[in-house]
Amino acid sequence: MVHRGEIVERVIRDSGIPLTKIANKMGKSRRWIYNVFEMPDLSLDLVLEFGKILHYDFSDEIPQIANRTTILNDMEVPYGVNKAEYWKTKYYSLLEEYNELLKKDSKDK
Repeated sequence: MVHRGEIVERVIRDSGIPLTKIANKMGKSRRWIYNVFEMPDLSLDLVLEFGKILHYDFSDEIPQIANRTTILNDMEVPYGVNKAEYWKTKYYSLLEEYNELLKKDSKDK
Protein backbone atom coordinates (compact mmCIF):
# COMPACT_ATOMS: atom_id res chain seq x y z
CA MET A 1 0.00 0.00 0.00
CA VAL A 2 1.23 3.47 -0.88
CA HIS A 3 1.86 5.68 2.16
CA ARG A 4 1.49 9.45 2.61
CA GLY A 5 5.14 10.26 1.90
CA GLU A 6 5.00 8.36 -1.38
CA ILE A 7 1.78 10.13 -2.37
CA VAL A 8 3.36 13.53 -1.72
CA GLU A 9 6.46 12.48 -3.67
CA ARG A 10 4.39 11.44 -6.70
CA VAL A 11 2.46 14.72 -6.72
CA ILE A 12 5.64 16.79 -6.35
CA ARG A 13 7.40 14.93 -9.13
CA ASP A 14 4.35 15.20 -11.41
CA SER A 15 4.11 18.94 -10.75
CA GLY A 16 7.46 19.68 -12.36
CA ILE A 17 8.28 22.21 -9.63
CA PRO A 18 11.92 21.86 -8.54
CA LEU A 19 12.42 20.31 -5.11
CA THR A 20 14.67 23.22 -4.16
CA LYS A 21 11.88 25.70 -4.80
CA ILE A 22 9.41 23.70 -2.68
CA ALA A 23 11.97 23.31 0.10
CA ASN A 24 12.67 27.04 0.08
CA LYS A 25 8.96 27.89 0.29
CA MET A 26 8.69 25.65 3.34
CA GLY A 27 11.89 26.94 4.93
CA LYS A 28 13.43 23.47 4.76
CA SER A 29 16.26 21.72 2.94
CA ARG A 30 16.08 19.39 -0.04
CA ARG A 31 17.32 16.60 2.23
CA TRP A 32 14.28 17.21 4.46
CA ILE A 33 12.00 16.80 1.43
CA TYR A 34 13.64 13.46 0.61
CA ASN A 35 13.11 12.37 4.23
CA VAL A 36 9.42 13.32 3.93
CA PHE A 37 9.10 10.95 0.99
CA GLU A 38 10.07 8.09 3.34
CA MET A 39 7.50 8.96 6.06
CA PRO A 40 4.51 6.58 6.01
CA ASP A 41 2.79 8.54 8.78
CA LEU A 42 3.48 12.04 7.45
CA SER A 43 1.36 14.52 9.39
CA LEU A 44 -1.78 15.81 7.74
CA ASP A 45 -0.65 19.35 8.47
CA LEU A 46 2.45 18.83 6.33
CA VAL A 47 0.41 17.20 3.58
CA LEU A 48 -1.90 20.23 3.60
CA GLU A 49 1.11 22.57 3.46
CA PHE A 50 2.44 20.71 0.42
CA GLY A 51 -1.03 20.90 -1.11
CA LYS A 52 -1.12 24.65 -0.65
CA ILE A 53 2.27 25.12 -2.30
CA LEU A 54 1.44 22.74 -5.16
CA HIS A 55 -2.18 23.91 -5.53
CA TYR A 56 -3.21 20.28 -5.16
CA ASP A 57 -6.04 18.66 -3.22
CA PHE A 58 -4.82 15.46 -1.57
CA SER A 59 -8.28 14.50 -0.27
CA ASP A 60 -8.79 11.87 -3.00
CA GLU A 61 -5.60 10.01 -2.07
CA ILE A 62 -5.75 10.69 1.67
CA PRO A 63 -9.39 10.55 2.84
CA GLN A 64 -8.58 11.89 6.33
CA ILE A 65 -7.86 15.28 4.76
CA ALA A 66 -11.46 15.64 3.64
CA ASN A 67 -12.38 15.97 7.31
CA ARG A 68 -10.11 18.98 7.73
CA THR A 69 -10.95 22.50 6.67
CA THR A 70 -8.38 24.02 4.37
CA ILE A 71 -8.39 27.45 2.92
CA LEU A 72 -6.14 28.12 -0.03
CA ASN A 73 -5.13 31.71 -0.33
CA ASP A 74 -6.90 33.08 -3.41
CA MET A 75 -4.23 35.73 -3.70
CA GLU A 76 -1.60 33.16 -4.63
CA VAL A 77 -0.62 33.00 -8.26
CA PRO A 78 -0.04 29.55 -9.80
CA TYR A 79 3.60 28.47 -10.12
CA GLY A 80 5.41 29.71 -13.20
CA VAL A 81 2.92 32.48 -14.02
CA ASN A 82 3.85 36.15 -14.22
CA LYS A 83 1.97 37.82 -11.35
CA ALA A 84 1.27 41.09 -13.14
CA GLU A 85 0.01 39.32 -16.25
CA TYR A 86 -2.11 36.94 -14.16
CA TRP A 87 -3.89 39.73 -12.29
CA LYS A 88 -4.28 41.87 -15.40
CA THR A 89 -5.94 38.99 -17.23
CA LYS A 90 -8.14 38.24 -14.23
CA TYR A 91 -9.17 41.91 -13.98
CA TYR A 92 -10.07 42.15 -17.68
CA SER A 93 -12.05 38.95 -17.49
CA LEU A 94 -14.06 40.18 -14.52
CA LEU A 95 -14.55 43.58 -16.18
CA GLU A 96 -15.92 41.94 -19.31
CA GLU A 97 -18.33 39.83 -17.24
CA TYR A 98 -19.46 42.94 -15.37
CA ASN A 99 -20.08 44.84 -18.62
CA GLU A 100 -22.10 41.94 -20.00
CA LEU A 101 -24.24 41.94 -16.87
CA LEU A 102 -24.80 45.68 -17.22
CA LYS A 103 -25.86 45.25 -20.85
CA LYS A 104 -28.23 42.44 -19.93
CA ASP A 105 -29.70 44.47 -17.06
CA SER A 106 -30.27 47.54 -19.27
CA LYS A 107 -32.07 45.41 -21.90
CA ASP A 108 -34.36 43.96 -19.23
CA LYS A 109 -35.61 47.41 -18.21
